[in-house]
Amino acid sequence: MNRTILIGLLLSSSVAIAQSGKNTATPAELDAPTTLPIVFTKTIAADQTHAGDMVTAKTSQVVHLSNGALIPSGAKITGHVVAANGFAYDKTPYAHQRASTLTLKFDSVQVGESVLPLNAMVRAMADPITSEQAHMKLATDIDSQGTTTQIGGDQVTPRASEVVNSDGDVVGYNKHGGVYAHLIASGACDSSDVEVSMGIYSASACGLYGFNRVSAAEMGSQTQPSILTLVSTHVSPKVWKDSTALLEILPSQQNAALR
Repeated sequence: MNRTILIGLLLSSSVAIAQSGKNTATPAELDAPTTLPIVFTKTIAADQTHAGDMVTAKTSQVVHLSNGALIPSGAKITGHVVAANGFAYDKTPYAHQRASTLTLKFDSVQVGESVLPLNAMVRAMADPITSEQAHMKLATDIDSQGTTTQIGGDQVTPRASEVVNSDGDVVGYNKHGGVYAHLIASGACDSSDVEVSMGIYSASACGLYGFNRVSAAEMGSQTQPSILTLVSTHVSPKVWKDSTALLEILPSQQNAALR
C-alpha cells in the first residue's frame, strides 16, 4: 500500500476515534441527578469495627452519566468507618438503654484510572435477605414469565421493557442490562425528571428495608454528605456483606442554593 495513503488512513482513523470518544471522558466529579446501585462486599458491624476501618462495595448495574460516559457494573466503591460502638445491655431495672451506633462515610468510586469523590445520600438500603428476594421469581402458577419484585414493590418482567408499580402504571424501563427510571418522591426522598440507574430498587424506594430494630439517624445530606448512621437500642447495628443500597448524588452547593 502506498505510504502516503497508509498515513492518511491512520490519521483519519485517529480522528474518528477521537470524535467518537469526545463525550465519553470520565468527569472530575459526579453530577446530580445520578444514582449508583451498589452491593457491599464485606460486613461492617458496630461491635467489631473501629473508626478508620475500610468500607468496600461495588456497583451492581451500569450507570450512564450525562456526558455519555459509563460507570461499569463492578466499579469499586470505597469508604471508611467514622464511628462505632457496640450494644451493651444495661440490666438495671427500667434502665434507658444506651444506643449503639455505626457511622460510615462513602468516599469515592473508581472508574478506570479515575477516582471520583462521592457526595451522596443513601436513598435506600436493604439487608441481604431482602436484596436476594428482589432477584427471586414470583412463585405463582399465574406468572410463568419470571417476574421479579423490586425493593419498594415495582415489578420487572424479563421479556417486557416496562417496569410497573402495584397499580399497573409504568414507572421505569428494563433495558441495557438493568432497570432505569425517573425517581418518584416518597418519604424524605425527592423526585427527578432524569432517567437514572435503579438496580433492584423501585423508583419510589426510600429508607431502610429489612433492618429490624435498627433505624437510620442520618442517610446523607448537604450538611452531612455521604454519611450513613445506623442506630439501635436493641442490637449492634450491622451492614452485612451482600447488603445493597441506592446512592443518590447530591446537587452541588451552588445548585442546591438555587432549589
